[in-house]
Amino acid sequence: MELRIFTEPQQGATYDDLLAVALTAEECGFGAFFRSDHYLAMGADGLPGPSDAWVTLAGLARDTSTIRLGTLMTSATFRHPGPLAIAVANVDQMSGGRVELGLGAGWYEQEHTAYGIPFPDTAERFDRFEEQLAVITGLWETPAGETFSFDGQHYRLEESPALPAPVQRPRPPVLIGGRGRRRTPALAARYADEFNMPFVGEDETATQFARVRRACEEAGRDPGELVWSNALVLCVGRDEAELDRRAGAIGRDKAELRENGLAGTPAEVVEKLGRYAALGAQRAYLQVLDLSDLDHVRLVAEEVMPHL
Repeated sequence: MELRIFTEPQQGATYDDLLAVALTAEECGFGAFFRSDHYLAMGADGLPGPSDAWVTLAGLARDTSTIRLGTLMTSATFRHPGPLAIAVANVDQMSGGRVELGLGAGWYEQEHTAYGIPFPDTAERFDRFEEQLAVITGLWETPAGETFSFDGQHYRLEESPALPAPVQRPRPPVLIGGRGRRRTPALAARYADEFNMPFVGEDETATQFARVRRACEEAGRDPGELVWSNALVLCVGRDEAELDRRAGAIGRDKAELRENGLAGTPAEVVEKLGRYAALGAQRAYLQVLDLSDLDHVRLVAEEVMPHL
């Protein structure tokens, strides 16, 4: 199983905080550094304030060398699909082809209200999400010298030159995730290179993976073409005292984290990841909430990663 580092900068982080984690993750051999795409903290002051996901990733594209970079998940409510396709392609070029786009329908109404971003109802958000997937993948996959047009309910493109082209061909990987029973599996089957289940247990992971596999089969797609992954809150300690300290630093109870996250000693974490792997998960995004604790990242690299 591949391990990736996943951060939540809206909770409070500078660019230098993120860079330190990304460089540590790169040095330790993690597969990727991902960040959320949010503009408002949740249950925290969020100081010094939010950072834009794709501006941040552009900086990391130049300040890192080998680690892959991406979002879990960029909200389809935040940006029009044409400019988003341009931005991600730019970052793909800046990184030498190391970018992945996680895209979702959006859910956090308060951040939209706080920054003047329209927040349609759920049905319209999913309609826009579906059209964005069609536009972004369509632009990226347009052959050189040809144009791309799209006539949707929410977005219309006429003879776009589909530039700039991303470095990765036919396009950067697209991640889709979530618990939706109908539209989410269908969209994953049609557009996703990876399907992700965030912050759920083994039973819900198994159920949703099965839904997506069925959607792939109904669409005539081999489910084996997708990468399957989970995102889980990370809290690892060599002993109970270290585990208590790390749980306290993020304001969580270690018993709850053991139940609902990826927490415990390295041996416990290896065992739990093995159970997710048995369900089909091939990647785990480790949500690191205390960005100042770089030894936490190193501990996982030294005592968990070699056993996977």
